[in-house]
Amino acid sequence: MKNKLYNYLLLLGDNAMIIGHRLSELCGHGPSLETDIALTNISLDMFGQVRNYFQYAAEIKGDETHMGESEDDIAFLRYEHEYKNALLVEQKNVDFAHVIARQYFFDAYHILLLKQLCNSKDGQIAAIANKSLKEVKYHHRFSSEWVKRLGDGTDISHQKMQAAVDYLYPYLNELTEETELEKEMKEAGIGADLNKINKQYFANIEALLKEATLEIPENIFSQSGGKKGVHSEHLGFILADLQYMQRAYPDMAW
Repeated sequence: MKNKLYNYLLLLGDNAMIIGHRLSELCGHGPSLETDIALTNISLDMFGQVRNYFQYAAEIKGDETHMGESEDDIAFLRYEHEYKNALLVEQKNVDFAHVIARQYFFDAYHILLLKQLCNSKDGQIAAIANKSLKEVKYHHRFSSEWVKRLGDGTDISHQKMQAAVDYLYPYLNELTEETELEKEMKEAGIGADLNKINKQYFANIEALLKEATLEIPENIFSQSGGKKGVHSEHLGFILADLQYMQRAYPDMAW
């Protein structure tokens, strides 16, 4: 069970790490100073959550193998196929509309996930979820307000927001698709029930997009595979940035 718990923690942490990195790429490039700072702070929140998950994962790995493994080893020294993040979070920062749509689609899922994890039988996961939920409520408020502002704004902002929704929508189903690992963690009372999240998730999205005068794409082909280690071409470039220092200077410590 410890190995399965370890991998479940990677799944939770990898989503936070990859979307946190995507937001970090925008530092100094936001459309306004206030928005720039907000996106950077959200990125920092995500990396804080990553540390909590990976510190716990390193503790479990050490107990199981009797060998030291740090949160940095977990974050920086895995191969691409060993990352378990959903494909949505690794999508590029095409423009501000794409950034906001990606963030909202993840936040709407993340807030429902954390609410369930607050009741996890694993006390440490429940504690991480309780702390993270306070942050993610702000993330969700920020991204949802921007979706409405852009969707129901000018003709250009509406067009760009609709284009972002159309592009990213095929990646949403994967978030609530239950892998065998997630099923086992659910049955053990540790993980979330994605089947319950699914209905509420898409109902919430439909309601917000309607309020933002945006349309849900039809006849989409669902994209998935990230949670099983099959990623888009984008993840390799992300990891090249993330892992460079650790791989160039092995065992480096600040």
